[in-house]
Amino acid sequence: MLKLDNVCYAVEEDGKQKFILKNINFEIGDNETIVITGHNGSGKSTLMKIIMGIVPVTSGKIYFNGVNITDMTITDRAKLGIAYSFQTPVRFKGLKVKDLLITAQKTNTKLMEVCNYLSRVGLCARNYIDRPLDDSLSGGELKRIEIATTLARGARLNMFDEPEAGIDLWSFDGLISAFNENKAKNNCSNIIISHQEKILGIADRIIVMDSSKITMMGKRDEIMPSIKSSKVCSRLQGEDYE
Repeated sequence: MLKLDNVCYAVEEDGKQKFILKNINFEIGDNETIVITGHNGSGKSTLMKIIMGIVPVTSGKIYFNGVNITDMTITDRAKLGIAYSFQTPVRFKGLKVKDLLITAQKTNTKLMEVCNYLSRVGLCARNYIDRPLDDSLSGGELKRIEIATTLARGARLNMFDEPEAGIDLWSFDGLISAFNENKAKNNCSNIIISHQEKILGIADRIIVMDSSKITMMGKRDEIMPSIKSSKVCSRLQGEDYE
Protein backbone atom coordinates (compact mmCIF):
# COMPACT_ATOMS: atom_id res chain seq x y z
CA MET A 1 0.00 0.00 0.00
CA LEU A 2 2.50 2.64 1.19
CA LYS A 3 6.23 2.63 0.56
CA LEU A 4 8.85 5.15 1.64
CA ASP A 5 12.11 4.86 -0.27
CA ASN A 6 15.12 6.54 1.36
CA VAL A 7 13.11 9.61 2.42
CA CYS A 8 15.03 12.53 3.90
CA TYR A 9 13.95 15.94 5.14
CA ALA A 10 16.42 18.67 6.04
CA VAL A 11 16.31 22.35 6.98
CA GLU A 12 18.94 25.08 6.91
CA GLU A 13 20.26 26.00 10.36
CA ASP A 14 23.17 28.42 10.85
CA GLY A 15 24.15 27.94 7.23
CA LYS A 16 24.28 24.17 7.57
CA GLN A 17 21.91 21.39 6.58
CA LYS A 18 20.17 19.80 9.57
CA PHE A 19 18.35 16.51 9.00
CA ILE A 20 14.95 16.16 10.64
CA LEU A 21 14.46 12.80 8.91
CA LYS A 22 17.24 10.72 7.42
CA ASN A 23 17.11 7.61 5.23
CA ILE A 24 13.58 6.53 6.14
CA ASN A 25 12.63 3.22 4.53
CA PHE A 26 9.52 1.18 5.32
CA GLU A 27 6.37 -0.27 3.80
CA ILE A 28 2.87 -0.80 5.16
CA GLY A 29 0.57 -3.38 3.61
CA ASP A 30 -3.19 -3.70 3.36
CA ASN A 31 -5.11 -4.12 6.63
CA GLU A 32 -2.05 -3.45 8.78
CA THR A 33 -1.48 -1.23 11.81
CA ILE A 34 1.94 0.29 12.41
CA VAL A 35 2.64 2.21 15.61
CA ILE A 36 5.55 4.66 15.59
CA THR A 37 7.13 5.55 18.91
CA GLY A 38 10.20 7.41 20.13
CA HIS A 39 11.21 10.40 22.20
CA ASN A 40 10.30 14.01 21.39
CA GLY A 41 12.14 15.50 18.43
CA SER A 42 12.87 12.16 16.77
CA GLY A 43 10.89 13.14 13.65
CA LYS A 44 7.67 11.16 14.13
CA SER A 45 5.18 13.97 13.44
CA THR A 46 7.28 15.30 10.57
CA LEU A 47 7.18 11.84 9.00
CA MET A 48 3.38 11.84 9.03
CA LYS A 49 3.27 15.34 7.56
CA ILE A 50 5.57 14.22 4.76
CA ILE A 51 3.32 11.26 3.95
CA MET A 52 0.30 13.60 3.87
CA GLY A 53 2.15 16.17 1.73
CA ILE A 54 2.13 18.95 4.32
CA VAL A 55 5.92 18.96 4.39
CA PRO A 56 7.93 18.32 1.17
CA VAL A 57 10.68 15.72 1.07
CA THR A 58 14.25 16.86 0.57
CA SER A 59 15.07 13.60 -1.19
CA GLY A 60 13.62 10.13 -1.64
CA LYS A 61 10.31 8.81 -2.98
CA ILE A 62 6.87 7.98 -1.57
CA TYR A 63 4.57 5.46 -3.27
CA PHE A 64 0.91 4.73 -2.55
CA ASN A 65 -0.64 1.69 -4.22
CA GLY A 66 2.20 1.74 -6.72
CA VAL A 67 1.73 5.43 -7.62
CA ASN A 68 4.55 7.90 -7.01
CA ILE A 69 2.91 10.55 -4.80
CA THR A 70 6.12 12.37 -3.82
CA ASP A 71 5.13 15.59 -5.58
CA MET A 72 1.34 15.31 -5.17
CA THR A 73 -0.67 17.91 -3.28
CA ILE A 74 -2.43 17.24 0.02
CA THR A 75 -5.78 17.27 -1.83
CA ASP A 76 -4.66 14.70 -4.39
CA ARG A 77 -3.31 12.41 -1.68
CA ALA A 78 -6.60 12.68 0.19
CA LYS A 79 -8.47 11.73 -2.99
CA LEU A 80 -6.31 8.62 -3.28
CA GLY A 81 -7.38 7.60 0.22
CA ILE A 82 -4.94 9.02 2.77
CA ALA A 83 -6.35 10.67 5.92
CA TYR A 84 -4.49 12.45 8.72
CA SER A 85 -5.49 13.38 12.28
CA PHE A 86 -3.28 16.16 13.64
CA GLN A 87 -1.56 16.06 17.01
CA THR A 88 -3.16 19.45 17.73
CA PRO A 89 -6.56 19.62 15.96
CA VAL A 90 -7.64 22.61 13.89
CA ARG A 91 -10.74 24.59 14.89
CA PHE A 92 -13.16 25.33 12.03
CA LYS A 93 -15.13 28.38 13.14
CA GLY A 94 -18.50 28.73 11.47
CA LEU A 95 -19.03 24.98 11.19
CA LYS A 96 -20.88 22.59 13.45
CA VAL A 97 -19.69 19.13 14.40
CA LYS A 98 -22.26 17.45 12.15
CA ASP A 99 -21.13 19.58 9.19
CA LEU A 100 -17.57 18.31 9.55
CA LEU A 101 -18.61 14.66 9.80
CA ILE A 102 -21.08 14.81 6.92
CA THR A 103 -18.48 16.51 4.70
CA ALA A 104 -15.93 13.85 5.63
CA GLN A 105 -18.11 10.99 4.41
CA LYS A 106 -18.85 12.59 1.01
CA THR A 107 -22.01 10.50 0.66
CA ASN A 108 -25.70 10.83 1.46
CA THR A 109 -24.99 10.41 5.12
CA LYS A 110 -27.79 9.80 7.57
CA LEU A 111 -27.68 11.66 10.87
CA MET A 112 -27.65 8.34 12.74
CA GLU A 113 -24.39 7.37 11.03
CA VAL A 114 -22.82 10.67 12.08
CA CYS A 115 -23.94 10.07 15.66
CA ASN A 116 -22.38 6.61 15.62
CA TYR A 117 -18.93 8.03 14.84
CA LEU A 118 -19.16 10.37 17.83
CA SER A 119 -20.28 7.55 20.10
CA ARG A 120 -17.35 5.40 19.00
CA VAL A 121 -14.89 8.01 20.30
CA GLY A 122 -16.70 8.40 23.62
CA LEU A 123 -18.84 11.48 22.94
CA CYS A 124 -22.59 11.66 23.53
CA ALA A 125 -23.89 12.51 20.06
CA ARG A 126 -26.93 14.35 21.37
CA ASN A 127 -24.68 16.78 23.26
CA TYR A 128 -22.21 17.40 20.44
CA ILE A 129 -23.88 17.01 17.05
CA ASP A 130 -24.98 20.66 16.87
CA ARG A 131 -22.03 22.15 18.75
CA PRO A 132 -19.98 24.77 16.88
CA LEU A 133 -16.30 23.98 16.29
CA ASP A 134 -15.10 26.95 18.30
CA ASP A 135 -13.31 27.78 21.54
CA SER A 136 -16.16 26.34 23.62
CA LEU A 137 -14.74 22.86 22.93
CA SER A 138 -11.87 21.62 25.07
CA GLY A 139 -8.73 20.24 23.48
CA GLY A 140 -9.75 16.69 24.38
CA GLU A 141 -13.24 17.13 22.91
CA LEU A 142 -11.81 18.56 19.71
CA LYS A 143 -9.30 15.72 19.50
CA ARG A 144 -12.05 13.11 19.67
CA ILE A 145 -14.15 14.95 17.09
CA GLU A 146 -11.18 15.01 14.71
CA ILE A 147 -10.57 11.28 15.21
CA ALA A 148 -14.27 10.63 14.49
CA THR A 149 -13.95 12.75 11.33
CA THR A 150 -10.91 10.78 10.18
CA LEU A 151 -12.74 7.49 10.73
CA ALA A 152 -15.76 8.83 8.83
CA ARG A 153 -13.66 9.43 5.72
CA GLY A 154 -13.36 5.69 5.10
CA ALA A 155 -9.80 6.17 3.83
CA ARG A 156 -7.47 3.36 2.77
CA LEU A 157 -4.72 4.71 5.04
CA ASN A 158 -5.47 6.51 8.31
CA MET A 159 -2.78 8.37 10.24
CA PHE A 160 -3.25 9.41 13.87
CA ASP A 161 -0.73 11.57 15.71
CA GLU A 162 -0.90 10.78 19.45
CA PRO A 163 -4.65 10.04 19.49
CA GLU A 164 -4.53 9.48 23.25
CA ALA A 165 -3.74 13.15 23.94
CA GLY A 166 -6.56 14.67 25.98
CA ILE A 167 -8.52 11.41 26.06
CA ASP A 168 -9.67 10.31 29.51
CA LEU A 169 -9.02 6.75 30.62
CA TRP A 170 -12.77 6.03 30.68
CA SER A 171 -12.96 6.58 26.90
CA PHE A 172 -9.63 5.02 26.00
CA ASP A 173 -10.76 1.43 25.53
CA GLY A 174 -13.54 2.66 23.25
CA LEU A 175 -10.97 4.48 21.14
CA ILE A 176 -8.91 1.31 20.78
CA SER A 177 -12.05 -0.57 19.73
CA ALA A 178 -12.88 2.12 17.19
CA PHE A 179 -9.48 1.71 15.51
CA ASN A 180 -9.83 -2.08 15.38
CA GLU A 181 -13.44 -2.01 14.14
CA ASN A 182 -12.65 0.54 11.44
CA LYS A 183 -9.70 -1.53 10.23
CA ALA A 184 -11.82 -4.70 10.04
CA LYS A 185 -14.83 -3.01 8.43
CA ASN A 186 -12.98 -1.02 5.76
CA ASN A 187 -9.95 -3.29 5.20
CA CYS A 188 -7.82 -0.20 5.78
CA SER A 189 -4.41 0.39 7.32
CA ASN A 190 -3.36 2.64 10.20
CA ILE A 191 -0.20 4.49 11.14
CA ILE A 192 -0.37 5.69 14.74
CA ILE A 193 2.15 7.77 16.68
CA SER A 194 1.94 6.85 20.35
CA HIS A 195 3.82 6.10 23.56
CA GLN A 196 0.78 4.41 25.12
CA GLU A 197 1.19 0.71 25.79
CA LYS A 198 -2.43 -0.13 24.95
CA ILE A 199 -2.01 1.40 21.50
CA LEU A 200 1.31 -0.36 21.02
CA GLY A 201 -0.62 -3.51 21.87
CA ILE A 202 -2.81 -3.28 18.74
CA ALA A 203 0.15 -2.86 16.39
CA ASP A 204 1.01 -5.48 13.82
CA ARG A 205 4.44 -3.87 13.62
CA ILE A 206 6.24 -1.20 15.65
CA ILE A 207 8.74 1.40 14.46
CA VAL A 208 11.04 3.10 16.98
CA MET A 209 12.60 6.42 15.94
CA ASP A 210 15.57 8.20 17.46
CA SER A 211 17.62 11.17 16.24
CA SER A 212 15.79 11.46 12.91
CA LYS A 213 16.20 7.79 12.01
CA ILE A 214 14.41 4.47 12.36
CA THR A 215 16.39 2.55 14.96
CA MET A 216 14.14 -0.49 15.34
CA MET A 217 11.34 -1.98 13.27
CA GLY A 218 9.59 -5.31 13.49
CA LYS A 219 6.60 -7.30 14.65
CA ARG A 220 5.02 -6.17 17.91
CA ASP A 221 6.09 -9.21 19.93
CA GLU A 222 9.67 -8.82 18.70
CA ILE A 223 9.98 -5.11 19.50
CA MET A 224 8.01 -4.74 22.75
CA PRO A 225 10.67 -6.39 24.97
CA SER A 226 13.25 -3.87 23.72
CA ILE A 227 10.84 -0.96 24.23
CA LYS A 228 10.25 -2.05 27.82
CA SER A 229 13.98 -2.30 28.51
CA SER A 230 15.50 0.56 30.47
CA LYS A 231 17.77 1.57 27.60
CA VAL A 232 14.91 2.42 25.25
CA CYS A 233 12.42 3.34 27.94
CA SER A 234 14.60 6.13 29.26
CA ARG A 235 14.36 7.91 25.92
CA LEU A 236 10.60 7.75 25.55
CA GLN A 237 7.98 10.03 27.01
CA GLY A 238 5.90 9.22 30.04
CA GLU A 239 5.70 6.18 32.25
CA ASP A 240 3.47 4.02 30.06
CA TYR A 241 6.07 1.26 29.72
CA GLU A 242 6.98 0.96 33.38
